[in-house]
Amino acid sequence: MTVSNIAKDVAIVLVVEDEPLLRLAGIDLIEAAGYEAVAASDATEAIAILESRDDIRVVFTDVDMPRGVDGMRLAAIIRDRWPPIKVIVVSGHIEDPGDMIPAETVFFSKPYREEQIVATIRQMLS
Repeated sequence: MTVSNIAKDVAIVLVVEDEPLLRLAGIDLIEAAGYEAVAASDATEAIAILESRDDIRVVFTDVDMPRGVDGMRLAAIIRDRWPPIKVIVVSGHIEDPGDMIPAETVFFSKPYREEQIVATIRQMLS
């Protein structure tokens, strides 16, 4: 199997995190689970990536981010513009988002268990 054939079979997850070390940890988590990771440092960059690609299946985003659009708002934008894309939102400052979280979005408080994130992505992609 060629590299291009492998890439077509691997789900792509967009990791949105403004803290570089946490972004790298998220990328490592996604890739260790067997998926391809694409990174964005904030919601504005994430939206630009989503506008330029049609192969992203899951977005894994933090809530607290710079430049005005937080992860909750990003999740709502994704729900409105790209409904097939699944969203996981994480936060170290919110324990229970209640009705702030958009429909069909999964929320985890930090610190989260990596196995829970991977299991959720697998469930979203099945």
